[in-house]
Amino acid sequence: MTAIRLTAPMKGWACSLDEVPDAVFAGRMLGDGIAIDPVGTSLHAPCDGEVLTLHSGGHAITLRGTGGVELLMHIGIDTVQLGGAPFTARVAPGERVTQGQVLIEFDLDAIVCAAPSVVTPILVTNGDAFRIVAHGGGRMVEPGDVVLTLEPVAAREAVAETGGELISAEVRVPMAHGIHARPAARIGDVAKGFSATSWLAKGGAQATTRGAVGLLGLGIRHGDVIEVRASGADAAHAVAALVALIEGGMGEATALDAPPPAPIAPAPTRLRDLPAGQLGGTLAAAGYAIGTARWLRVAEIEVPVDGQGIEVEAQRLERALGAVRARLAAAPGTGAGAAIRAAHIAFLDDDDLRAEADRGIVGGQDAGHAWRGATRAQAMVLKGLGDPRLAERADDLLDLERQVLAELTGAETAALAFAPGTILLADDLLPSQVMALDPAAVVGLAIERGGPTSHVAILAGTMGLPALVAIGAALQDVADGTTLILDADGGVVHVDPPEAVLMEARAIAGRRADAAAAALAAAGEACRTADGVRIEAFANLGSVEDARIAMANGAEGSGLLRTEFLFLERDTAPDATEQAALYGEIAGVLDGRPLIVRLLDVGGDKPAPYLPIAPEENPALGLRGIRVALAMPEILEAQLRGILSVRPVGQCRIMIPMVASVAEIVAVRAVVDRLRGEMGIAERVEVGIMVETPAAAVTAGTLAGHADFLSIGTNDLTQYALAMDRGNPAVAAGIDGLHPAVLQLIAHTAQGAARHGRWVGVCGGLASDGLAVPLLIGLGITELSAAPRFVPELKALVRTLSIDRCHALATRALAAASAGEVRAMVRDFLKEQAA
Repeated sequence: MTAIRLTAPMKGWACSLDEVPDAVFAGRMLGDGIAIDPVGTSLHAPCDGEVLTLHSGGHAITLRGTGGVELLMHIGIDTVQLGGAPFTARVAPGERVTQGQVLIEFDLDAIVCAAPSVVTPILVTNGDAFRIVAHGGGRMVEPGDVVLTLEPVAAREAVAETGGELISAEVRVPMAHGIHARPAARIGDVAKGFSATSWLAKGGAQATTRGAVGLLGLGIRHGDVIEVRASGADAAHAVAALVALIEGGMGEATALDAPPPAPIAPAPTRLRDLPAGQLGGTLAAAGYAIGTARWLRVAEIEVPVDGQGIEVEAQRLERALGAVRARLAAAPGTGAGAAIRAAHIAFLDDDDLRAEADRGIVGGQDAGHAWRGATRAQAMVLKGLGDPRLAERADDLLDLERQVLAELTGAETAALAFAPGTILLADDLLPSQVMALDPAAVVGLAIERGGPTSHVAILAGTMGLPALVAIGAALQDVADGTTLILDADGGVVHVDPPEAVLMEARAIAGRRADAAAAALAAAGEACRTADGVRIEAFANLGSVEDARIAMANGAEGSGLLRTEFLFLERDTAPDATEQAALYGEIAGVLDGRPLIVRLLDVGGDKPAPYLPIAPEENPALGLRGIRVALAMPEILEAQLRGILSVRPVGQCRIMIPMVASVAEIVAVRAVVDRLRGEMGIAERVEVGIMVETPAAAVTAGTLAGHADFLSIGTNDLTQYALAMDRGNPAVAAGIDGLHPAVLQLIAHTAQGAARHGRWVGVCGGLASDGLAVPLLIGLGITELSAAPRFVPELKALVRTLSIDRCHALATRALAAASAGEVRAMVRDFLKEQAA
C-alpha cells in the first residue's frame, strides 16, 4: 500500500505531542501523532473516511480512514468538562466524510477562557498497524496542509491470551463524564500489564481494552453499569485490577450527581452588564474621544515554502535582517518608542532565533518561510510560559516577523493613513503599527485582543491616544463608518449612540478640552489644596524625554524614576559611569527638583538576560525587586555608585522596591553609608521604600522607623491584596485600586508613617486616577507622582479640594462594600464640589 497522507484538521500552529500539557497525550498512551494549537474555529476531516464515534460533549471524534487508519481528534485539554457548550457537531457516527469536510465547529474564545489549553492532539490510535514516517510540526498549518505521512507495517498475528475460563464482573461507572479519552488511555495502559485479553461490554456491544477508539465507541457514561471481561492466564487479576481502576474514578470527577458543566467564562473584561450599544474593555491608556470607526485589517504576507538554495537564502535573510536593524536604529526619538525599538533590535540579534531560522534554510526552506517558522515558534514559547506580560512580548516577535518578511518580499507596508477623527479598530495591533499612526488623525484605539501592559498600551499612553484592549469578539460587529464614543476611563465604547447621547458626549469632550487647556496654563503654579495644604505634584519618569515632558507640564519633581530601561534589552548590566551620566542628565532637566530613583526592579515580569534568575512557577512572588539586588550585590553597588555620583548631592533620593522587611532597608542603607564614605560624601542621602506588598503596608509603622519616606506602588499593592494579576486580561477589569481593602492598606501605611514623622507618597496608577486623588489626600498622602501629561489636571483637581472634606470622604470609602461603590461615592463628591 502507498503512503497515507493526513492533512491538518484545523488552522493553527502544528507541534509535537511533547508540547501537549497533558501526560496522557504527551505520553502517547492513546497513540502517536501531532498536535495543533488552533487559531481557527472548525475541525476538518484529515482524510476520507467514516466517523466511528462522536463524544456526547462534542469535543472529541474518531474516524477510520484510508487503509484502515484509526484517528482520534481531541479539541483542547479537559474540554469534556465544558458539557458541549462551545462545540457544534456537523457530522454523526456512521457518516462517510471527505477530506477537508467540517466535522465540528467550536467557539475558540470560550474554550480559551474555560479550559486549561486549546492544544488539540490528532492521534493514530492503531499505531501497531502504521508507522509515522514524516511529521509536519513546527509551523503554521491550514486545513489541507499535509501534517502526517504514514506507512503500513507488516501485519503481525496477534497472540491472543484467550485460554482458560472467561472471567467477568460488573461495575458502575462513577466518572462524571464517563469513559472519554483520558480514562480510555488509563484502562488500556493497565490492561497491558496482564497476560490476558480483556474487554469492556455495554448493552450487548464490547470493545477490547487495548483499543481506545473501540472503548470510546461504547459511549459509556456516568452511572452506566458495564461488564469487565477477560480471558487468559491472568484473567482474574486483570478483571479485578480494571474494576478497581474504574471504581476508583481514575482521578476524574466522580460525584454521584455530577455538577453542571463549568460555565463558559465571559469575555475577559465583561465583569459587569452593559446596556445594548455598549462594549466593555480594559483600560490601556486613559482618555475620552468621539470619532468614526475605521478597521485596520492587514493581510498576511505570502512567502514560498521552498528556497533557492542554502547560500542564496542565507544571504537574503542576512540582508533583510540588516536592513530592518538599520531602519530601527536610525529612527528618531527617545522614550517608550526608542525602548521598544531597542527591544526589537535585541530580538533581531538573538542567536537562538537566528539559529532556528538557519535550520529551516538548511532544510531547504525559503528565507521568509524559515524566519516565519522561527519567530512563531519563539512566540509560542513566550505565550506558553503562563506569564501574561511575557505572552505580550510575543507580539513584538510577530511585529518583527512582518517587518523582515516585508523586506524579503518587497511587500508594501500599509501607509496607515486615516481620516481625521478616526477611532481605530483592530483585532490586535503591532507596536510598529502604532508608532506609524498620526495622532492628529487617529483619536483613539479599540482593540479586540491585547493586554493592558503590552507595548501597544505603553505607546498609546505616550502618544496621548485613549485606548481600550481585550474588548472581545463583539467588536467585530462594529462596521466601518460607525460613530463611536470611546470612554477609556470608564472602560466603555458606545456604538452608534443616539443623538442625545452624542450631544452629551460632545459637551463632555468640550468641557474636558477646556479644562485641560486651563490646567496646562496654570501648571507652573505650586500645588496646594483649597485650604492651603501643600501637596507635591511629581511625575513618574522612564527616560530623559519623559523628564522634558514632565517639566513642560509643571511637574515639581519626580517621585519615581524607573531605572529598568537602562538594564533591559541588553547583554550586560550598565556600569556605574553609564548610570551616573543618565541619572545626571535627567536631574539636569529637572533643574534641581527632587529626583527619586527606584533601584532596579527586575525579575518576575521584567527579566534581564544577563541575570541568573531561574524560571519560577510564580514569578510575581519570586525573586524580584530588592530581592534581586541583595542577591547580586555587584549590581546593587554599581547602581548606588551611579546615583551617589549625581551632583548636587541629595537631589537624587534612593527608593527601594518590593520591600517586605526591616532587614532589607538596613542592608541597603549599610551599602549606601559605606559608599558615601568611600566617595567622600558628607551629606546624608535619603533612602525610602516602596510599599507594594501587604506586608509593608501592615508593618509601615515599623518600617518607617528605618526609612526616610514611603511611596506606595498601588499597582502591585492592588494585585497582591486582591490576588489578581494586573497583567492578565482575564481578570484585568476586576482589578481596582479603589477597592476598600486597598484603601485600608493605604490608610494603615499613612498612619504608621505619621508616628515617625515620615511623609507618604503614591507613585502607582492611582496617582493618575482623578477619582482616587481626593481619597488619597483624605488618607494623608502628601505627594502624588503621576504620568507626566496628567500633572496639570492633577494640580487643577487638588486646588478644588479641602483636607477636611477629603478626610470625611475617605472615612466613608473605607467602610464601603466594593470599588464600584467607592467610585460612585467619589463621583457624587466631585459633582457637589463643582456645584
